[in-house]
Amino acid sequence: MPHIHILTVSDRAHAGQAPDTAGPRALELAAQYLSEWTADGAIVADGVDSVRSGVRAAQGSGADVVLTLGGTGVSPRDLTPEAMDGLIGTELPGIAEMLRREGTAQTPTAALGRGRAGLIGRTVVVNLPGSLRATDQGIPLLAPLLEHLLEQLGGGGDHARH
Repeated sequence: MPHIHILTVSDRAHAGQAPDTAGPRALELAAQYLSEWTADGAIVADGVDSVRSGVRAAQGSGADVVLTLGGTGVSPRDLTPEAMDGLIGTELPGIAEMLRREGTAQTPTAALGRGRAGLIGRTVVVNLPGSLRATDQGIPLLAPLLEHLLEQLGGGGDHARH
């Protein structure tokens, strides 16, 4: 059974100064759109080291997919994309492009997002913005792609769907 780990990236939520709204919503959507999967989540502070540690911990615990929420903008502490440097071995730029394209259809500022997607070994990692809107829009778009991608990584899947 595939497993998705939701990693919220937020200084304020990590410090208990603000609630994490996107993480619980992502878990709800994962249960809805990836109903055959297991899911869990965690919160880390913004910053390269904390994000890398969170992604590595999720990968080490057997996550097939790590979905990060937050830290993809242009503010000084938005360093989730930089945290992927040295982790991602195979970039999957089409996923990040699709998420930005669909996001800008509703919110032009989504074009400022710097999220990445790729493979860390056989673990898929996707960076989403930390907003509820990005979560609500992103997970339904990602669900069929993630299922197909895991089939491909497992050596199966239907190549005709490309």
